[in-house]
Amino acid sequence: LHIVGDIFDRGPRPDLVMDILMNTKNIDIQWGNHDIVWMGAMMGSEVCIAIVIANSLKYENILFLEEGYGVSLRKLESFAIDKYKGKDSIEKMYKAISMIRFKLEDNVMMRNPAYNMQGNTKLDKINFDELSWCGYKLNTDEFPTINRDNPFELTEGEQEIIENLKHSFLHSEKMQRHLKFLFAKGGIYLCYNGNLLYHGCIPFDEDGEFSKISLDGRKMSGKGYLDYCERQIRNSYSKNENLDFAWYLWCSPDSPLFGKKKMATFERMFLDDEKSHKEKKQPYFELQNDEEICKKILVEFGLDAEQSHIINGHIPVKFKEGEKPIKAGGKLLLIDGGMSKTYQKETGIAGYTLTFNSYGLILTSHMPFESVSHILKNNLEMTSQKNVVEKALKRTLVKDTDNGRKLLKDIEDLKQLMFLYNSGVISEKIKIQ
Repeated sequence: LHIVGDIFDRGPRPDLVMDILMNTKNIDIQWGNHDIVWMGAMMGSEVCIAIVIANSLKYENILFLEEGYGVSLRKLESFAIDKYKGKDSIEKMYKAISMIRFKLEDNVMMRNPAYNMQGNTKLDKINFDELSWCGYKLNTDEFPTINRDNPFELTEGEQEIIENLKHSFLHSEKMQRHLKFLFAKGGIYLCYNGNLLYHGCIPFDEDGEFSKISLDGRKMSGKGYLDYCERQIRNSYSKNENLDFAWYLWCSPDSPLFGKKKMATFERMFLDDEKSHKEKKQPYFELQNDEEICKKILVEFGLDAEQSHIINGHIPVKFKEGEKPIKAGGKLLLIDGGMSKTYQKETGIAGYTLTFNSYGLILTSHMPFESVSHILKNNLEMTSQKNVVEKALKRTLVKDTDNGRKLLKDIEDLKQLMFLYNSGVISEKIKIQ
């Protein structure tokens, strides 16, 4: 079972989903940007903690934090009610944690010049006298915790909240168990049985060449860059250092898990002008329709360009608008179709399952499920639709798979061992009592 990213922030109980996955044999996960920000939070990154709390409040999905992970939001609620206005405590808490988030994000950008994101800071660009931001009119004057002389600075109350949350995240036994599992079974990409699986994108330039990204004084692109990203985040976990890199993978324009020019959370919250909300996608998302580009990616990862496929997630397929999940002449399969109820209105279906067996590739689309009574009342047909993507001319045998090749190598090693033993080159170990 391959999970192509974004377990978190897509439903009411990701902790229970994780429990099920941990009891599933033969499983791997290609991390999504929502997974990586939760992993950063579980490692103790303050900025990632603020983001996941804000996301949970935005989706009105906070019950699982206390019931599933034992994280209390009472200090945040008390602070928010005292400082912010709103129709209810959820709205006030969202405002409070979002401001903490923006301050922490601006600090991350300033202390990591290698990320090349200093120009993306938000709070230092607010004109409080004119109530504007970069030429756009602000929709509120409610900034009770911002110090105009030092807008990135947390107040004493904000600092206390984030430290309290950090303690809860680091000392949640279940959360730390899930984090260990995500690292043990996960990665940024996977090559498996001739398929290349990843959640987001491979960074490209407009001209169809792999983007050359500079970090740590070196330029990287393609597979080498993704390998670097995975090494860095694993070092963050094993050495408990450079936790900011999880945030980089969450929202950097160069992140292979994100793939947009910017994340416009601040703009959507404080600016009514929708022109400021636009998040320009990475060139990859146009290029993924090009068969030659997909072949180029497969070759970069050491796969057969003619026989292999790319399995991609991240961007929901707008099925109801006629968009197809099979792209680039069958070289790329985009299997994010709205398993999350949040996206089912946008996609018109409830997600895809891709099955790869000895006969070939079969893509199954699922209908949204509301309730049994809804099905009976409206006489709905709930059968899933199966489409053969590619039929094997010759059935794939065990020996043709990655595991099969490993077994064949093990057999050859055993044969060599038996030959050396029978020839007297090596002798049997005798256990002395």
